[in-house]
Amino acid sequence: MKFTKEIKTAIIVLSGILLFIFLYNYLKGQNLLIGSRTFYATYESVEGLTKSAPITINGFNVGSVVGMELTPNGKSVLLTLLVQDDIEFSRNSKAQIYETGLIGGKAVAIIFADDNAPIAVSGDTLRADVKDGLTELVNQRLTPLQEKIEKMMVSADLLLLNVNDIFDQKTKNHIKGSVAKLDSTMAAVQSFSASLQMILEDNKTKLTNVFDNAERFTGDLVAISDTLTQADLAGTVSRLNKSLTAMSALLEAIERGEGSVGKILKDEKLYDNIEGATVQLEALLQDMKLNPKRYVHFSLFGKRPKEYDDKKNQELDNKK
Repeated sequence: MKFTKEIKTAIIVLSGILLFIFLYNYLKGQNLLIGSRTFYATYESVEGLTKSAPITINGFNVGSVVGMELTPNGKSVLLTLLVQDDIEFSRNSKAQIYETGLIGGKAVAIIFADDNAPIAVSGDTLRADVKDGLTELVNQRLTPLQEKIEKMMVSADLLLLNVNDIFDQKTKNHIKGSVAKLDSTMAAVQSFSASLQMILEDNKTKLTNVFDNAERFTGDLVAISDTLTQADLAGTVSRLNKSLTAMSALLEAIERGEGSVGKILKDEKLYDNIEGATVQLEALLQDMKLNPKRYVHFSLFGKRPKEYDDKKNQELDNKK
């Protein structure tokens, strides 16, 4: 069977059109020879992501982004993801946008969900996620630092203004005067240091003797300490305890009224008798002072002393 020239031309044109369609879709990431499934994911922002961006699993290319459009409310973007039909994953898996390199574009990675959910089928909507890239991380780190630097600059400006206000001509003159006085003080300190050095040099021998005496004194203290350590402190303490026990027993006996001291302190009748005797003795001594003749009869010539006449002596005392 012979084909006419027109049929051959038509076949060539159709083949070219089919080849063009195949190559066009291949360049878009669609392989018409391999079956695929379509999934969807909604993002607030897809900055840096373009159509035909690759879809990967663990870095392996399994599809591409074939659609990108705004949602009806205009607040998010709906992506259409085309994934090879032989790749299976849970419908709870995530479609994560990530940066492919430092200066490269962005891609979408399928992050498997480790669960027992049903397998995702064509038309399912996957959970959306965006992984911070290097640029976002740098911005997150630099933004607080930038704010701190700006605050520091403002504080530095205020400080300089305050310094300019404080350091007027009068203050500068005072500072110059203080510096001059400080120089004088330093010179005096240096002079004193030199004098002290001379004194130390002149009295080096005496200082050495003082340190030697201090060392000997320290040795004597150590010897005394050793002597006290070796002393029979236990025996001394034991004897002291015995003495304290005996003293305590004596005080308890006195408290119970035993012994002479105890009876004096505890026997009220004996105490009253002693007090009465003391009063009588005091009256007797007072009477002896006032009337000694009543108790003492003394004659220089050996005469018999007259008997004491209380009435007569009282009359004589009244005449006096």
